[in-house]
Amino acid sequence: MATAYQFTTEWKIKAHVEKVWDAITDSLNWPEWWKGVLEVIEAEKGEDDGINGVRIYKWKSALPYTLAFHMRLTERVDYKKLAGIAFGELEGNGIWQFEEIDGITKVQYHWNVFTNKSWMNAVSFLLKPAFCYNHDVVMRWGAEGLAKKLQAELVSC
Repeated sequence: MATAYQFTTEWKIKAHVEKVWDAITDSLNWPEWWKGVLEVIEAEKGEDDGINGVRIYKWKSALPYTLAFHMRLTERVDYKKLAGIAFGELEGNGIWQFEEIDGITKVQYHWNVFTNKSWMNAVSFLLKPAFCYNHDVVMRWGAEGLAKKLQAELVSC
């Protein structure tokens, strides 16, 4: 049986929302600055604004395993929101939200997924806390990498 996970991550970075938005929407280049992102491949281009485009993400975590999943962009509101549907080894949805106040951009990521890897589901009753910790580590790597890329102060993550 698949195990469900719900995460909300919040980053605050001293940078204009346009710069943060540009870095997040350019996920093909995440491996250059986000530790743990091994590869991002554009599988389907989608419309001019990226809607219905599909990218394949391959992640390596703090724990000794990798995850790969597809993400289809379903909603885009420039400088405010990105939403998509995940399928593959993870299934569910993810939503990025952006807000700038006084030169600090708050980024929230909501990730509601369940796992399709049989070994993960078989041991989830024991390892779910470790998987949750692992998610937090990977997201912290993203915040730190983004701050470094933008040469900006990471206020919180």
